[in-house]
Amino acid sequence: MLDVNLKAQLKSYLERVTQPIEIVASLDDGAKSREMLELLKDVASLSNQITLLDNGHDARKPSFSINRPGADISVRFAGIPMGHEFTSLVLALLQVGGHPSKASAEVIEQISSIKGEFSFETYFSLSCQNCPDVVQALNLMAVLNPNIRHVAIDGALFQAEVDERQIMAVPSIYLNGVNFGQGRMGLEEILAKIDTSGIERQAEKISAKEAFDVLVVGGGPAGASAAIYAARKGIRTGVAAERFGGQVLDTMAIENFISVQETEGPKLAVALEEHVKQYDVDIMNLQRADKLIPGRDGQLHEVHFASGATLKAKTVILATGARWREMHVPGEQQYRNKGVAYCPHCDGPLFKGKRVAVIGGGNSGVEAAIDLAGIVSHVTLLEFDAQLRADAVLQRKLHSLPNVTVIASAQTTDVTGDGQKVNGLRYKDRQSGELRTVELEGIFVQIGLLPNTDWLKGTIELSPRGEIIVDARGETSMPGVFAAGDVTTVPYKQIVIAVGEGAKASLSAFDHLIRTSAPA
Repeated sequence: MLDVNLKAQLKSYLERVTQPIEIVASLDDGAKSREMLELLKDVASLSNQITLLDNGHDARKPSFSINRPGADISVRFAGIPMGHEFTSLVLALLQVGGHPSKASAEVIEQISSIKGEFSFETYFSLSCQNCPDVVQALNLMAVLNPNIRHVAIDGALFQAEVDERQIMAVPSIYLNGVNFGQGRMGLEEILAKIDTSGIERQAEKISAKEAFDVLVVGGGPAGASAAIYAARKGIRTGVAAERFGGQVLDTMAIENFISVQETEGPKLAVALEEHVKQYDVDIMNLQRADKLIPGRDGQLHEVHFASGATLKAKTVILATGARWREMHVPGEQQYRNKGVAYCPHCDGPLFKGKRVAVIGGGNSGVEAAIDLAGIVSHVTLLEFDAQLRADAVLQRKLHSLPNVTVIASAQTTDVTGDGQKVNGLRYKDRQSGELRTVELEGIFVQIGLLPNTDWLKGTIELSPRGEIIVDARGETSMPGVFAAGDVTTVPYKQIVIAVGEGAKASLSAFDHLIRTSAPA
């Protein structure tokens, strides 16, 4: 099951295990059970601390639990955790086996002190790059607190459950049998949802902080770069981000970040955060900015957050990035995560053998259609313009696929459904004006990005597209306030460009500081 190199790597990790581990498998006579047993035998053979039993009686087969004998510590996988979830398996083995987590002491204490009974179920797909964050967070919580249980379920393997619960997006999380949330969630986000008093405590701590020389709002590539360049100047630097990594977290393959031949978004996001942590930077995560009060006549700028926290700074760098653009047609919101999706890599496997549409004929839309064509029965790609806008090499690949239909000059008018899930869409032929219907089960929207600037309207100058207008130095219309990355008017929304723009804005902010004086 595991090749020689993977076994060698796993063996080196398992040397860190300090407590005995018991793996208990619940199997049937199916091929997937045999595959799982082969994997578990490989794992058990790599450490004398691991005992494998195949006499489990869990209702989900195949599945297995990872237990610490004599302690109420256990996590469960219903499915074979390979692909993106192999790291989740490794971490579960290490944590159940006594290896300490990298979570902060404050977070560990918060998890350990949670009262009540929490039974979590997470439905994932092996191709989902967002799912491991959820699986790993809930597994850690189950290890640290005996009141918390977690099972990670491969939706493709347990299709009957997916159909019964009408799951059309992953990760999908259930708590005590009730839908808890969908999409990427980190450890702190999950904690905030089940321990609401923690949000207030955190907001109080943040509001009590002294003013920063540079406050970066946003934790994507631009924000990370800005923070590093500011910290290297030896000035007081803070980063407040809704989620560190930003849009990069939702990006699958990255092949154009110079000097890195190929990586994945979540891996790059982790690398960005780890790099920032090498410097004296105060990172405040899960903080969504909702108001900027510019400091005038040398006064400090203030940023207010949805949590209730407030921060002050001599200079501010806005790097809040962008989000997926929506179609804004009837039915889109009603059937969001019920057939309407925005991440083909994450949710594509849930539509295996079904009919889907991709909205958008740029690179992202054509790439999505190509990927989905290998999973679903048929893909219909709809493009508003008279021709596709994707690179020629992608278009050639798309047109070579037998189960793809391309419709140009198509304006999507509404999403239809049966009240529970999507069953089609309607579009207008922009040449003839005729309304047409496409019957399908899924719609993937890939029509670009919108800047996250709603909270800045009326405060600083924005373009008609809602982007922050900046000059060649990253300066905005408000002295002492700078901006960088996808949220600005700088053309070509690319990671490598955002990194450079973040550095530029930070250097400009430092230059502003040494040329002006602002009371602390």
